[in-house]
Amino acid sequence: MTSRAERPIRRWLEEFVVGLDLCPFARPLLDSPSLRIAICEYTERAALRRSFLEELNLLQNSNEAAIATTLLAMPCALEKFEDFLDFFYEADDLLHGCGLSGHVQLASFHPRYRFAGELEGTASHYSNRSPYPMLHLLRENMLGRVLAAFPEPEQIPLQNIHRLNMIGDEDMARRWCALFSD
Repeated sequence: MTSRAERPIRRWLEEFVVGLDLCPFARPLLDSPSLRIAICEYTERAALRRSFLEELNLLQNSNEAAIATTLLAMPCALEKFEDFLDFFYEADDLLHGCGLSGHVQLASFHPRYRFAGELEGTASHYSNRSPYPMLHLLRENMLGRVLAAFPEPEQIPLQNIHRLNMIGDEDMARRWCALFSD
């Protein structure tokens, strides 16, 4: 059964991540059972840390066919982007403390994501905006394989910035609002 929070996440994956080709590696996982979307409805920091560690443990104790990658969404917490960034750095420290540096990589997404040094009305912020605060737990070995098979993967962020800025902030904001309408 799909939770209420999972619907906008799947829609975001379909329409933004895959639909706008922000991540050229996401399409094969979109409908795969190996894409895990975990919803953490806790609000307290300690519970968020536990949920992160549980997801990290689950990923490490599963094979790639069972869980290729995990999106850990926190729809009830970390509404302020600065609070989310603090938690992201804390999660990254936990990952390193568990000895998983080089095995798991974290990516960060937030509804109010804003790249440092960029103006507020810049469409490129949408490359890391998601319906809820979210950590993406990626298997480094899997990421290495797909990057090795992709020509000039270092160009992906620059291509995303260009693509989103060509669409424009106003159109991106309209698309963003449509994610939450049913």
